[in-house]
Amino acid sequence: MARNRIAYEKKVVAQMIRLYCRCKEGNRAVCDSCRQLQEYAFARLDRCRFSERKPACRNCKVHCYKPEMRERMRRVMRYAGPRMLWHYPWDAIRHLFG
Repeated sequence: MARNRIAYEKKVVAQMIRLYCRCKEGNRAVCDSCRQLQEYAFARLDRCRFSERKPACRNCKVHCYKPEMRERMRRVMRYAGPRMLWHYPWDAIRHLFG
């Protein structure tokens, strides 16, 4: 996992945003607002100063999200996190222990 950490993080973020948008907001496809959040998260991951040694964002000492986007991502993760075990069990387990 270490050599593909950023790609894996992008996959999990996309899954969480898709799950949130579909189940919480009731959209069939990812809406523009959620797409913007995903693009922002991907850009932040691409520019992560820790690169492939990146810790989980909750454990990181450097908060690279703007406050508004950080709160939006927090809402997505708070909703989608527990539901990931049902929809994407292997990725959820790997994310918890990775």
